[in-house]
Amino acid sequence: MSVDNPSSLVKRRARRGSGRVTLADVARAAGVAPMTASRALNSPETVNPEMVERVRLAVIETGYVPNLLAGALASARSLLVAVIVPSIASTIYLEFVQALRSALAKKGYQVILGESDYGHQLEPALLDTLIARRPDAIVTVGAVRSKEGRKRLLVSGIPVIETWDMPPEPLDMLVGFSQTAVGREAAEFLIGEGRRHIAIISANDDRAAMRAQGFIAAIREHDKKARVESVLIPAPSTLGEGRRALADLLSRPAPLDAVFCTSDMVALGVLTEAKARGIDVPEQLAVMGYGDMNFAPDTDPPLTTIRADGKIIGQEAARLIVERASKDVTERVVDVGFSVVRRASA
Repeated sequence: MSVDNPSSLVKRRARRGSGRVTLADVARAAGVAPMTASRALNSPETVNPEMVERVRLAVIETGYVPNLLAGALASARSLLVAVIVPSIASTIYLEFVQALRSALAKKGYQVILGESDYGHQLEPALLDTLIARRPDAIVTVGAVRSKEGRKRLLVSGIPVIETWDMPPEPLDMLVGFSQTAVGREAAEFLIGEGRRHIAIISANDDRAAMRAQGFIAAIREHDKKARVESVLIPAPSTLGEGRRALADLLSRPAPLDAVFCTSDMVALGVLTEAKARGIDVPEQLAVMGYGDMNFAPDTDPPLTTIRADGKIIGQEAARLIVERASKDVTERVVDVGFSVVRRASA
């Protein structure tokens, strides 16, 4: 039988308004039994190649999409992984999400994305929505903070991977690093460079707050009487917020010779404002960021920052998901660490 004309295979389309095309519709279009159509799609090596081609063309013609939920009910696997990020506007997590998605795709998983908007108040409702879809795992950027959210996840039995953080009591599995240690490392670096009048510009989200706490604690360990000037700005933070924050610091009577910003985007705003005011960086003012975003090497001057490898975090989270599915988990906590990237701004 010739299969040169796909439309000739279609005996009858699904009725308009019936909701969806079924495997039975595909089988009728291809002129085969439903069991044969199923085997052609799921185990093509067991079916005559000509029959496989007829079914393939019928799928194209009818627009059929397999019902993965039916297979999931039989295997207890959905092949979906839910990822919760604070904001899709925060580009620092792009490399992480891309690496996670790529690694999981190789194992047949699809990723769905949820946005927590940096707030605990949205977390329980978002988790309810995701849990109802029974993903094979839920990945969160940062630790799950709300009591309601933690309880929902524990009761659900769904594997959870918290990332980009190192809480003392992980909910399940963990891939991250200490945000507090990041702040301490930034302070130690700037002090080591001879800076003594150091300020911090911090966003108001949980992870930025932990970086700020570590930063201030480290400075006060060197000088118990030190007054650390600070500016708190909204998350996700913008270049404009960085400019305004530096203007605020410069309006104060306290001397200033270094600024640590809890994101590179804010640091870019500080560099922009400093240049507009004729302030020499780093001679008069050292500027340090966090994130090592793709523009950091190309700022003027290139930005000194702290890098956590989002690609590795994504890959390690994917590995734990796959291992949990195969009941072959070798570890539950992975500390990926971080590093200072020294450039010309500090």
